[in-house]
Amino acid sequence: MSTNTKAQVGKYPVSQRASQISPSGIRKFFDLLASIEGVISLGVGEPDYATPWHICESAIYSLEKGQTMYTSNSGMPELREELSRHLKNSYNLSYDPYGELLITVGVSEALDLAMRAILNPGDEVIMADPCYVSYQPCVILAGGTPVMVPTSEEDNFELSAAEIESRITSRTKAILIGYPANPTGAVMGRDKLAEIAEVARRHHLLVVSDEIYSRLVYGVEHTCFATLPAMRDNTIFLGGFSKAYAMTGWRVGFAAAPREIIATMTKIHQYTVMCAPTMGQVAAIEALKSGADSATEMVEDYNRRRLVMVKGLCDIGLPCFEPKGAFYAFPSIKCTGMTSEEFAEKLLTEEKVAAVPGSAFGQYGEGYVRCCYATSLADIQEALARMKRFVERHRKED
Repeated sequence: MSTNTKAQVGKYPVSQRASQISPSGIRKFFDLLASIEGVISLGVGEPDYATPWHICESAIYSLEKGQTMYTSNSGMPELREELSRHLKNSYNLSYDPYGELLITVGVSEALDLAMRAILNPGDEVIMADPCYVSYQPCVILAGGTPVMVPTSEEDNFELSAAEIESRITSRTKAILIGYPANPTGAVMGRDKLAEIAEVARRHHLLVVSDEIYSRLVYGVEHTCFATLPAMRDNTIFLGGFSKAYAMTGWRVGFAAAPREIIATMTKIHQYTVMCAPTMGQVAAIEALKSGADSATEMVEDYNRRRLVMVKGLCDIGLPCFEPKGAFYAFPSIKCTGMTSEEFAEKLLTEEKVAAVPGSAFGQYGEGYVRCCYATSLADIQEALARMKRFVERHRKED
């Protein structure tokens, strides 16, 4: 009997791992959005601000000086040194810039490298559901198995240490967390994160902590996971510049971790992208040196928009958990009786408002949509008015 296990797309054999993952549910809606005029987008997860001029100017000056060559695979020494100072000043964490820090092409690459560096075929990684769309595919593409832990609005979309522990097996290699969270805006406090850290220590697990939204918190403090007792050497700490400094297109992120892990990640990085863009790294240096005031101003503005968005959604009949971080609201659309994908498609075609279906983020995202409030207050208010009309038309009678 034939045991041919080749995956097939048309007449071409493709990777079985690649065939296991679906195209991004977010990108599907961006493609549809591009074909409709007059759309207000609450879908794109990026700041509507331009990168602060002093950051752009530093990169422009570097181009004028001809700094267009490759950098070290690990990133420019000056950037790693500046980042090391920043992490020390921000979190009292000491990372050697020559061996414990790696500059990557955004946090997306850092996550991919982390998974490929630590996983063997069949290793399991525990993570929240819903979660950012890249988490499960990165684990699968590295040969691992995602193990999902349901989170709910009733529990503030926070991961439970007990639920994590109940899913640990002999194949569990790591716990992957991302707080402040995309898509929910949830933020976990230090005490509850410490409970997860205790589970990780007890079972000798690594924790991969995606903290790209670390500066975008409202009325609460962000806890860097690596600062928890005994976790500095058991955490792969991922961060970047995209969200806090409005630098999404510059594609600069970082990983901070023990030397052996960074060395393994760097080997993979060498053979895939070589180095992060040189001008992006120069811009990141300027952001770390002089970008704090601009970042603070943007966060204050996001907070004003957050309050308008959450109140507006609740007022029109879409109950919304109050996000404490990032720049997303995650309202329930269950009153309409639609699936999240149906809701998002009809809202786009009928009222020209783009939101992302919660199902794009996992099974337990169903019944919700993600609305990004990193857009102008005027657009948020107009989007809410359009959504109000939509909900009034489609609300199911009790």
